[in-house]
Amino acid sequence: MRFEDVAFGEDLPELAPDVSAETVQGFARAAGMLHPRFFDDEAARREGLPGAIVPGIMSQGILAALIHRWAPGSTIQKIDTVFRAPILVDSQPVCRGVVTDVDPDAGTLHVDLVIASETGETRVIGTATVRL
Repeated sequence: MRFEDVAFGEDLPELAPDVSAETVQGFARAAGMLHPRFFDDEAARREGLPGAIVPGIMSQGILAALIHRWAPGSTIQKIDTVFRAPILVDSQPVCRGVVTDVDPDAGTLHVDLVIASETGETRVIGTATVRL
């Protein structure tokens, strides 16, 4: 993909990430995040959560993956996320993005990002500055 080919308002292709228990547990172990809230529904509920949750840093990584699948070889110069609600393990979230600024002088794009639950509830929002 070339910078010149991207338009303001362009939607990134949706991504349905794998947040199965097996995938989340593998990520959490690799990241050294061994807290039971990522593995055990009952432990998560004791903390006031609705069940086992996806680690926040994994959610941010999923958003980065959305960008890289849309623009292979791109560089994410900055990514910022706000966690509005947890993403549940074994749920079926959907990630979306839209180009909200094209800066030809800097050679960068700004992308607004969202992870929504299968019911459409916004769980994570973010922005990224991307160089193609």
